[in-house]
Amino acid sequence: MSYFDSFEKKHPYLVCVDSDGCVMDTMNCKHFHCFGPCMVEEWNLGQWKDPILARWNEINLFSMTRGINRFKGLAMALEEIDQAYTPIPGIRHLIHWTQTAPALSNDGVAKAIQEASDPDGKLVLEKALSWSKAVNASIVNLPEELKVPYEGAKEGLAAAHSFADVAMVSSANRDAVEEEWGKFGLLEHTDIVLAQDVGSKAACIARMLEFGYGPDHVLMIGDAPGDCDAAEKNGVHYYPILVNHEKESWQEAAAVAFDKLRSGAYGEYGLKKKEAFLHNLGG
Repeated sequence: MSYFDSFEKKHPYLVCVDSDGCVMDTMNCKHFHCFGPCMVEEWNLGQWKDPILARWNEINLFSMTRGINRFKGLAMALEEIDQAYTPIPGIRHLIHWTQTAPALSNDGVAKAIQEASDPDGKLVLEKALSWSKAVNASIVNLPEELKVPYEGAKEGLAAAHSFADVAMVSSANRDAVEEEWGKFGLLEHTDIVLAQDVGSKAACIARMLEFGYGPDHVLMIGDAPGDCDAAEKNGVHYYPILVNHEKESWQEAAAVAFDKLRSGAYGEYGLKKKEAFLHNLGG
């Protein structure tokens, strides 16, 4: 049974919302404490730890690749490590998989391991899966005080839910985001949860459009270029939550952006918001 099977369209408008770094103030801590350190441990990179972790954070948090799928980010980082620090056996196989696989998830890499015939390719995929599972376990063990919503996010979701169906569209692990959103009552303002296991953000938005929403009635809220790309691929509007300006972004969403969407005047406003978004990430 698909997650879409239990969804029922109730409004003419749809608001899709990312989770980490957008609603939940968890993106920095997950990369600082989980993703990067687990990579260093899995590939025994301790002697180059500081520059490698700094580069990991730049790739995943503070540049135009912010919010990249975890396996794509891993392939990018390991390719640079292979060139600058130490050989990474099978790196070409991992890169090829991230460029061609239909689903970049734990299940997807597990399937690729079964199909791999090259020893180095199989090894790097096994290590990628081990790393990803270690990341998930590490995230679960993060101190609870680090996993909280941005100020204004819950109110923003409630404002969206007052006139639109709301879909969480995230590339994060389903168990983690459902636990986080459930704890803070965010699922009360959410009609469907579309996480890493469902498919890409673009694919999830495309599937939601099949329920009959007009593209000009759909808004994707996100904090990363991938969110913007997913919106543009589907011809729907995009609203950015700006890094280091999250509270103000959510307040403006509730006070201005949603009214622009409902009045049919989002176009010019959306272009200005995208310009501010790109400038904020150095794009």
